[in-house]
Amino acid sequence: MVLLLAGCSVEVAPDNQAAATASEPAGPARWSDATAKQLRDAINARGAHGLDQMAFDASAKDEAGLTKQALAYAGALARGATDPTKLYEVYTVPRPNPDLRAGLAGALRAGDVRGWLESLTPGDDNYKRLSKAYVALRTDPPARHANIPVTGDAIKPGATDPRIPTIARELVILDYLDGGAAQGQQYTPAMVKAVQGIQADYGMKPDGVIGSEALAILNMSDVDRARAVAVAMERLRWLERTPPATRIDVNLAEARLTYWRDGKIADSRKVVVGEPDTETPQLGSPIFRLVANPTWTVPRSIQEKDLANKGSGYLKANNMKWEDGWIVQQPGPKNSLGLVKFDMLNDHAIYLHDTPAKALFAMIQRQRSHGCVRVEDALGFAEMLARDNGVTGEWQQARGTGEETFVKLPRQIPVRMLYQTVLFDDAGEPIVRNDPYGWDDRVGTALGFKAGRALRVESGATDVGP
Repeated sequence: MVLLLAGCSVEVAPDNQAAATASEPAGPARWSDATAKQLRDAINARGAHGLDQMAFDASAKDEAGLTKQALAYAGALARGATDPTKLYEVYTVPRPNPDLRAGLAGALRAGDVRGWLESLTPGDDNYKRLSKAYVALRTDPPARHANIPVTGDAIKPGATDPRIPTIARELVILDYLDGGAAQGQQYTPAMVKAVQGIQADYGMKPDGVIGSEALAILNMSDVDRARAVAVAMERLRWLERTPPATRIDVNLAEARLTYWRDGKIADSRKVVVGEPDTETPQLGSPIFRLVANPTWTVPRSIQEKDLANKGSGYLKANNMKWEDGWIVQQPGPKNSLGLVKFDMLNDHAIYLHDTPAKALFAMIQRQRSHGCVRVEDALGFAEMLARDNGVTGEWQQARGTGEETFVKLPRQIPVRMLYQTVLFDDAGEPIVRNDPYGWDDRVGTALGFKAGRALRVESGATDVGP
């Protein structure tokens, strides 16, 4: 029996018939007992990819069933078991699109379905580390992480408590505490300040007392860790395997930008991204020009929400005026876009820009904007991009005009707005951060996991800027 596969065919070989070798003339791609077993073994070992909570059938014995199962599992490895364009209202980051039917046919001819399936997953070290961490969490959680005992009295400043070292470790992971500030079982002033910071960000009274609410934030279970790691692997599978060597990646969950130049990290800096009610979408969109001394046309949503009750005095004080029915902020130090805008090609009016609100970069939770991405030391970053693109002279001249001036880049710079809640420490170990938008929930549910923690940051935009 033969099943046509878009230009190739798949046929079940008799038990005693070996798969075609590379030296033989090209013919029908045949399933054999060996390749069928390779498929079953691969599906049964799907926990290495965080897919063990999903049901992939591995029971087929006929050629049509084997092919269907192989393509379904291959698709999960190659593009993700979920579709981000269906999980999110906006998702335009470039995705992989391999020819799985042709790949399967080639694997069957070579008798190596196992190797083909393994080749479909991301090959970078981060994916391998996530896989290793997930397997360890699922098989031997206590050996990986020590959870914070929830019993006992609330821990007050100055107290001594055996839970302090584990609490300190979580505070370091979440960036609220410097790694060298945690010592012994003493609840030190540095730790108190860190706890007050996390309490303020999560909408609690910032009294520094570690009670049940604070412990709930700090005490992530191994089940939650495993779920977050599985979600992180899935998000990596969504991404094209060979991204542009020169690009900008923005991790919305971490609120940090990474600039890749010729395949190596050239720069990394803090950013401010959309608050939970005005999230920055996951976009793939290039920067095509730099804008010196930008004007800002206030969007209707901000105009109606934040400026509706402001009078002419406010507009004048902030260098704003009405133009053709819109409020437009003129160039200058008070402009909400700062002194540079990084213009991007997308239909969502999302871009990178400077900001006069510099204090936001000192905050741990930097989900504070109305959706656009504010860049720390944006002028320095603009100069770097101008130099790398050979337009330093044009950029400096544009800045000197004091007026809105555009400098087109000879080569567009791809930008990817990503969302990753699992990062890596200096030793290469995965660490789970908070999920400020709650976006892990829908991915985890689609992968078959129960809902995770519902604790969310309460940031609140602090100005009217985009």
